[in-house]
Amino acid sequence: MTRPFKVLGIQQIAIGGPSKEKLRTLWVDMLGLEVTGNFVSERENVDEDICAMGKGAFKVEVDLMQPLDPEKKPAVHSTPLNHVGLWIDDLQKAVEWLTAQGVRFAPGGIRKGAAGYDICFLHPKASDEFPIGGEGVLIELVQAPPEVIVALG
Repeated sequence: MTRPFKVLGIQQIAIGGPSKEKLRTLWVDMLGLEVTGNFVSERENVDEDICAMGKGAFKVEVDLMQPLDPEKKPAVHSTPLNHVGLWIDDLQKAVEWLTAQGVRFAPGGIRKGAAGYDICFLHPKASDEFPIGGEGVLIELVQAPPEVIVALG
Protein backbone atom coordinates (compact mmCIF):
# COMPACT_ATOMS: atom_id res chain seq x y z
CA MET A 1 0.00 0.00 0.00
CA THR A 2 1.88 3.05 -1.30
CA ARG A 3 0.79 6.32 0.23
CA PRO A 4 0.81 9.11 -2.43
CA PHE A 5 1.35 11.93 0.08
CA LYS A 6 3.41 12.79 3.14
CA VAL A 7 2.56 14.40 6.48
CA LEU A 8 5.31 17.00 6.90
CA GLY A 9 4.66 18.38 10.39
CA ILE A 10 2.32 20.32 12.65
CA GLN A 11 0.75 23.32 10.94
CA GLN A 12 -1.47 24.44 13.83
CA ILE A 13 -3.27 23.71 17.02
CA ALA A 14 -6.67 25.28 17.57
CA ILE A 15 -7.88 26.10 21.05
CA GLY A 16 -11.48 27.02 21.71
CA GLY A 17 -13.18 28.73 24.57
CA PRO A 18 -16.19 30.92 25.35
CA SER A 19 -13.93 34.03 25.31
CA LYS A 20 -10.91 34.79 23.13
CA GLU A 21 -9.90 37.43 25.64
CA LYS A 22 -9.11 34.84 28.31
CA LEU A 23 -7.23 32.73 25.76
CA ARG A 24 -5.26 35.80 24.62
CA THR A 25 -4.31 36.60 28.22
CA LEU A 26 -2.46 33.27 28.42
CA TRP A 27 -1.16 32.74 24.88
CA VAL A 28 -0.36 36.35 23.90
CA ASP A 29 0.14 38.31 27.12
CA MET A 30 1.79 35.59 29.23
CA LEU A 31 3.46 33.28 26.67
CA GLY A 32 4.33 35.98 24.13
CA LEU A 33 2.81 34.62 20.93
CA GLU A 34 2.23 37.19 18.19
CA VAL A 35 -1.26 37.76 16.79
CA THR A 36 -0.81 37.64 13.00
CA GLY A 37 -4.44 37.74 11.86
CA ASN A 38 -8.11 37.28 12.58
CA PHE A 39 -10.71 35.11 10.85
CA VAL A 40 -14.47 35.40 11.26
CA SER A 41 -16.84 32.95 9.57
CA GLU A 42 -20.60 32.58 10.05
CA ARG A 43 -20.44 29.22 8.24
CA GLU A 44 -17.78 27.91 10.63
CA ASN A 45 -19.38 29.73 13.63
CA VAL A 46 -16.02 31.13 14.63
CA ASP A 47 -14.19 34.30 15.54
CA GLU A 48 -10.53 33.37 15.81
CA ASP A 49 -7.24 35.10 16.40
CA ILE A 50 -4.38 33.52 14.49
CA CYS A 51 -1.21 33.54 16.55
CA ALA A 52 2.27 32.33 15.65
CA MET A 53 5.27 30.74 17.26
CA GLY A 54 8.45 30.13 15.29
CA LYS A 55 9.33 31.56 11.89
CA GLY A 56 9.22 30.60 8.23
CA ALA A 57 8.55 26.97 7.41
CA PHE A 58 8.90 26.11 11.10
CA LYS A 59 6.13 28.48 12.20
CA VAL A 60 3.24 26.80 14.00
CA GLU A 61 -0.12 28.56 14.29
CA VAL A 62 -2.01 28.63 17.54
CA ASP A 63 -5.59 29.61 16.72
CA LEU A 64 -7.60 31.05 19.60
CA MET A 65 -11.28 30.53 18.85
CA GLN A 66 -14.63 31.56 20.27
CA PRO A 67 -18.04 30.82 18.76
CA LEU A 68 -20.05 33.59 17.14
CA ASP A 69 -23.13 31.91 18.63
CA PRO A 70 -22.50 29.46 21.53
CA GLU A 71 -25.80 27.69 20.74
CA LYS A 72 -24.86 26.83 17.13
CA LYS A 73 -22.63 24.19 15.54
CA PRO A 74 -19.80 23.78 15.01
CA ALA A 75 -19.24 24.40 18.69
CA VAL A 76 -15.64 25.58 18.47
CA HIS A 77 -15.52 26.13 22.24
CA SER A 78 -16.94 22.84 23.52
CA THR A 79 -13.65 20.98 23.24
CA PRO A 80 -10.83 23.21 24.51
CA LEU A 81 -8.23 21.58 22.23
CA ASN A 82 -10.44 21.89 19.18
CA HIS A 83 -8.22 20.36 16.49
CA VAL A 84 -4.70 19.68 15.28
CA GLY A 85 -3.62 20.79 11.79
CA LEU A 86 -1.08 18.77 9.80
CA TRP A 87 0.95 20.02 6.84
CA ILE A 88 0.33 17.73 3.83
CA ASP A 89 2.48 17.80 0.70
CA ASP A 90 -0.38 16.94 -1.70
CA LEU A 91 -3.81 17.52 -0.16
CA GLN A 92 -5.86 16.40 -3.16
CA LYS A 93 -4.03 13.06 -3.41
CA ALA A 94 -4.26 12.64 0.36
CA VAL A 95 -8.05 13.11 0.36
CA GLU A 96 -8.53 10.74 -2.57
CA TRP A 97 -6.32 8.03 -1.10
CA LEU A 98 -7.60 8.33 2.47
CA THR A 99 -11.22 8.25 1.28
CA ALA A 100 -10.50 5.08 -0.70
CA GLN A 101 -9.01 3.56 2.47
CA GLY A 102 -12.22 4.22 4.44
CA VAL A 103 -11.28 7.43 6.24
CA ARG A 104 -14.27 9.63 7.10
CA PHE A 105 -14.05 13.33 6.29
CA ALA A 106 -16.15 16.08 7.86
CA PRO A 107 -18.58 17.93 5.57
CA GLY A 108 -17.24 20.85 3.57
CA GLY A 109 -14.61 19.26 1.36
CA ILE A 110 -11.39 21.01 0.44
CA ARG A 111 -11.69 24.77 0.92
CA LYS A 112 -9.66 27.84 1.87
CA GLY A 113 -8.90 27.96 5.58
CA ALA A 114 -8.40 30.90 7.92
CA ALA A 115 -4.71 31.28 7.00
CA GLY A 116 -5.42 31.09 3.26
CA TYR A 117 -4.26 27.51 2.67
CA ASP A 118 -6.45 24.78 1.23
CA ILE A 119 -7.77 22.63 4.07
CA CYS A 120 -10.19 19.85 4.95
CA PHE A 121 -11.03 17.94 8.12
CA LEU A 122 -10.97 14.28 9.11
CA HIS A 123 -14.12 13.53 11.08
CA PRO A 124 -13.54 12.75 14.77
CA LYS A 125 -15.86 9.73 14.55
CA ALA A 126 -15.95 6.78 12.18
CA SER A 127 -19.17 5.58 10.55
CA ASP A 128 -20.44 2.37 9.00
CA GLU A 129 -19.57 3.66 5.53
CA PHE A 130 -16.19 5.09 6.59
CA PRO A 131 -14.79 2.94 9.43
CA ILE A 132 -11.72 5.11 10.14
CA GLY A 133 -12.12 8.41 12.00
CA GLY A 134 -10.11 10.60 14.34
CA GLU A 135 -11.06 8.58 17.44
CA GLY A 136 -12.48 11.67 19.08
CA VAL A 137 -9.95 14.15 17.62
CA LEU A 138 -10.79 16.55 14.80
CA ILE A 139 -7.78 16.61 12.43
CA GLU A 140 -7.24 19.33 9.85
CA LEU A 141 -5.20 18.52 6.75
CA VAL A 142 -3.51 21.62 5.36
CA GLN A 143 -1.89 21.95 1.92
CA ALA A 144 1.71 22.93 2.57
CA PRO A 145 3.10 25.77 0.44
CA PRO A 146 6.27 25.05 -1.58
CA GLU A 147 8.68 26.54 0.99
CA VAL A 148 7.26 24.30 3.73
CA ILE A 149 7.47 21.23 1.48
CA VAL A 150 11.15 22.00 0.80
CA ALA A 151 11.98 22.77 4.44
CA LEU A 152 10.12 19.85 6.02
CA GLY A 153 10.14 17.33 3.17
